[in-house]
Amino acid sequence: MIVIIKDSLNKNDVEKARADHKNYIKVTIDIKKEIVAIGGEYHADAEKILLERYDCTSEDIFGGGYNITTKEIEFIAMLNLRPNYGNSSMEILDQDKRNKFKEIAERKLKGIESLV
Repeated sequence: MIVIIKDSLNKNDVEKARADHKNYIKVTIDIKKEIVAIGGEYHADAEKILLERYDCTSEDIFGGGYNITTKEIEFIAMLNLRPNYGNSSMEILDQDKRNKFKEIAERKLKGIESLV
């Protein structure tokens, strides 16, 4: 299940986001609008929600995840493979975009360790 984090994260959000992957939470972020979607089987499913419901653009959406075991934010997703937008890898290559992704993820996922 995909959850859009509005304000702060809660236990119910985390439980829903873990439905597809128990030890990993997929994170999809529009780094311009700072809208965060967590969970789901594919980042593309979250991207579709961001595009349709929040009027986001693909150019600003990146994927990664939160590894529950290592407690680390990761920057790899098929969604990131966007040569037309300057990212020719599954990893977020542009350091500014990567830093922005990390900053937003850390802020929106704050306290997640106590909710898993």
